[in-house]
Amino acid sequence: MAPGRDGDSQAGRAAALIHGRRSVAPRKLHAPAPDAGQLQDLLQAAAAAPDHGQRVPWRFVEVPSDQRDALAEVFAAALLERDAQASAEQLARARDKAHDAPLLLLAIVDLGPDGDAIPPLERIASAGCALQNMLLLATAQGFACAMTSGRSMTSRSLRSAFSLSASEQALCFVSIGTGVDPDHHPQRPDVARFFSRLGAGTGR
Repeated sequence: MAPGRDGDSQAGRAAALIHGRRSVAPRKLHAPAPDAGQLQDLLQAAAAAPDHGQRVPWRFVEVPSDQRDALAEVFAAALLERDAQASAEQLARARDKAHDAPLLLLAIVDLGPDGDAIPPLERIASAGCALQNMLLLATAQGFACAMTSGRSMTSRSLRSAFSLSASEQALCFVSIGTGVDPDHHPQRPDVARFFSRLGAGTGR
């Protein structure tokens, strides 16, 4: 059966939401952030991600305002781990990143035990879907958001602060708040760069 008008309109709204999503730097985000109910909705959206084997191979940890100073010291320690000669200015910039967004979440993926039926790549893919669901719903709620990572993701200080198990890896921070970036107009890649058909040309 061909899609009806309702289906077309729903698809149109979904496409507008997807194409309208863009990243806004955490330093440009300000209050208000999602309230408790909206945050719960975002987490429920994450729960709708594909999850082979229902392992729930990801989790999110909120960093509330009273823990931002502690996170700032984690970022500073992570910088010193890789650069013992980091300047006071560099350490200050590292600390500042902990205070940018009004809502800050750390996304963590569990890569699983060796030999598990669900391989690490599938677990990471599931985490990516969970993240995209959250970003799209946050956009629909009227908020701006971004995903950020960096070399601190693998630092001993961050792993300790967030009590990561041996099989877990910090994936990225999710920053959500209110803000616009009028100068940022992302250039989407042309479909031809990432789509082909097997048997046509090189098959890539």
